[in-house]
Amino acid sequence: MRMIDCTYGEHAAPILDILNEAIAHSTALYEYQPRSMESMRRWFDAKRAGNFPVLGAVDASGQLLGFASYGSFRPHAAYKYTIEHSVYVHANERGHGLGRALLEQLISSARAQQYHVLVGAIDADNQASIALHQALGFVHSGTLRQVGFKFGRWLDLSLYQLLLATPLQPVES
Repeated sequence: MRMIDCTYGEHAAPILDILNEAIAHSTALYEYQPRSMESMRRWFDAKRAGNFPVLGAVDASGQLLGFASYGSFRPHAAYKYTIEHSVYVHANERGHGLGRALLEQLISSARAQQYHVLVGAIDADNQASIALHQALGFVHSGTLRQVGFKFGRWLDLSLYQLLLATPLQPVES
């Protein structure tokens, strides 16, 4: 496995497949309908415009096994040092350390880009993701009770955050 920077042309379709599988079969995404290829165009455009990475893990043949990214936490200026991240691994590849490798790379990218806080919004029943985040130093910051409804039940969303020593000289502009 190796890490790459994903591009729309080469990776939008496999990213879309991973996302749509998660939408259909899990509570990792609080969505009902599959996403479209056009939504992927907008997603990649937003990542590029914000200078946010889209990292991928590929096998020896170049097949995408998982991906990770981050984006703005909230649109207001004072949140500029805080980002919310996402990590998704192909259903057949889960449990082999790919999520950890991707999240470690995201943390490194966030430090390099001088962010201060990474936020993970995780379904409260997703114990594997919670354990991964805790193993990498994320702490539970709160749970929003019954904010989602999917598969006939209410879903709780837990927030985890990691504080970074960056930026070295934050500014209010």
